[in-house]
Amino acid sequence: MTMSTQNLRASLTERSSLLAAIGNTPLFRLQRVTEGVPAGVEVYAKGEHLNPGGSVKDRAALAMILAGEQSGKLTPGKVILDATSGNTGIAYAMIGAALGYKVALCLPKNASLERKKILRAYGADIIETDPLEATDGAQRKARAMAAESPDTYFYPDQYNNDANWRAHFEGTAPEIQRQTDGRVTHFIAGLGTSGTFIGTARGLRHFNPQVRCVSMQPDSPMHGLEGMKHMATALVPGIYDTGVADETVEVDTDDALRMMRRLAREEGLFVGVSAGGNVHAAVRLARRLPAGSVVVTILCDSGSRYLSEDIW
Repeated sequence: MTMSTQNLRASLTERSSLLAAIGNTPLFRLQRVTEGVPAGVEVYAKGEHLNPGGSVKDRAALAMILAGEQSGKLTPGKVILDATSGNTGIAYAMIGAALGYKVALCLPKNASLERKKILRAYGADIIETDPLEATDGAQRKARAMAAESPDTYFYPDQYNNDANWRAHFEGTAPEIQRQTDGRVTHFIAGLGTSGTFIGTARGLRHFNPQVRCVSMQPDSPMHGLEGMKHMATALVPGIYDTGVADETVEVDTDDALRMMRRLAREEGLFVGVSAGGNVHAAVRLARRLPAGSVVVTILCDSGSRYLSEDIW
């Protein structure tokens, strides 16, 4: 942990000990879902579902809110407004409640029932958008609302906010580097806003330029990997950098769902569909690597956000 990070945590603790607990998540070695992986190859998953708000998005949401305060764009009385598939919205709502900000969120109407209930529990206002337009439609709605009422809203715009990826450059990557004793050779993660992948990949390469970074995305525009983008057919986030990934792989929704169930029943890790996609891709990658390789991926959110769906 750098001195600046220590200072930030101390400052956060004074405002809210809950927010100071974001990050420093555990790294789990996967043991039973890794059949076919050669001896001497290790596969790890970072337990981001154990953040206080239940997902990896806690990091980016906190970073964007703090950046808004520091810039003077977020002031007392303003409403935090953004588009979300659910997880970043939940993080905004949790942080907003802890810091005294109201939160309004545009999200697709077909977002899981659990996510909507969690948002309402935190007191957030929900503006539902066309499910066929996915998060792209939610982005367009949030952008329009922010433009119409700039004095009312603080619009972090997670898809185009550098604080998003920097949260992972400054937090997630150093943690992985430390937790693997600098042995990580491969990092793989899915693309949504792309902040997790871009920031972590850049951060790991800061420590070791030889780390190979692989991005994952759904294999078609119509998919069930909630929060993930099929970049060829979606609004491409401004923070996405095509030059960061050494390779891009695609994952079928059914494969992600199978791995999601296996993680719960064979590893004791109760996580969501995108985490299943990440781990499926990580294991597939690990099967073709030489001994000594260390693969790390991300467990994005909790499986509790999908209980109403016909998955289990």
